[in-house]
Amino acid sequence: MPSSSHPKSGVDRRQVLAAAAGVAASSLALGGSAVAATWPDKVITMIVPFSPGGATDIIGRILAAELSTGLGKQVIVENRAGAGGNLGAQAVAKAAPDGYTILMGAMTSHSTIATLEKGKVRYDLVKDFQTAAVVGSVPLVFVANTSVPAKSLKELVAYIQANPGKVSFGSSGAGAPQRMASEMLKLQSKLATDNIPYRGSGPAVTDLIAGQLQFMADTVPAVLQFIKGGKLTPLAVAASTRDPNLPDVPTTAEAGFPNLEVTSTFGVLVPAGTPAEVVARLNAEIYKALRKPEVLAQLGQQGVVAQAPLTPAAAQERLKGEVTKWAKVIAAANIKADE
Repeated sequence: MPSSSHPKSGVDRRQVLAAAAGVAASSLALGGSAVAATWPDKVITMIVPFSPGGATDIIGRILAAELSTGLGKQVIVENRAGAGGNLGAQAVAKAAPDGYTILMGAMTSHSTIATLEKGKVRYDLVKDFQTAAVVGSVPLVFVANTSVPAKSLKELVAYIQANPGKVSFGSSGAGAPQRMASEMLKLQSKLATDNIPYRGSGPAVTDLIAGQLQFMADTVPAVLQFIKGGKLTPLAVAASTRDPNLPDVPTTAEAGFPNLEVTSTFGVLVPAGTPAEVVARLNAEIYKALRKPEVLAQLGQQGVVAQAPLTPAAAQERLKGEVTKWAKVIAAANIKADE
């Protein structure tokens, strides 16, 4: 076999290549450590992939203010809406993994889109992101038009079964958590009822109150005033515990549907490959903020139930779980992106 050594120097070429590879690896490691050691030393951009004023935007701005103080560098919010949150998420997925571009993500919505738009989305939600922290979730509540003779979720199911094809529900988009909740109810109870898609939950709620729809699921803040005003009948909160704003409304488990829990979950994500030390610092500062009474009060006004601290690894598993859960629902209900 021919020797790989240089004929005059006697230097083994394989040894040279191995040494070069080792130097390169060391340089990369040192570079990552250097970034982590000085981070942050400039402004951080938090991209919100939706328009201003929505839940994701409000949560992001609350956190950005706290992180600016905790990290000692300004965290600015940039709204980059479009394509159901895909444009903003894609921008972060393709950004440098240095901790200076982060995503205020609507994890549930991103997870459903990962399946509905598979092949079209230009990033992989799990592979291209690291979840720095799960911030919290907003529970959904099932509500019905007051003309529907149902005061509980079981009574609604019985009413739909007695009127197959005559009962419809609304949702704020093909992959919205609002639709997923009703589709889960439909699947579990084998109901003949159809989804009427809207461009946002506001128009859907308006039609529900007017009687164009018979029921739907929506976030508690979106329908709370109508429940208190007697314009909608609350049936069950799709969460593990009762909502403090609706203490007399049972959870879906209490209503006899133990596998019908749907919340809209939010978290802060960074590009995959971001130094672990940076992710850990971001994680610590987020949960530090979530221990402050004033921050909890601000989030509570938006109906957000704050998340107990999770490690970045556990937060990433939560993201994977969301993707897996909704992929199964979407497949079973045969939900399409354009419906």
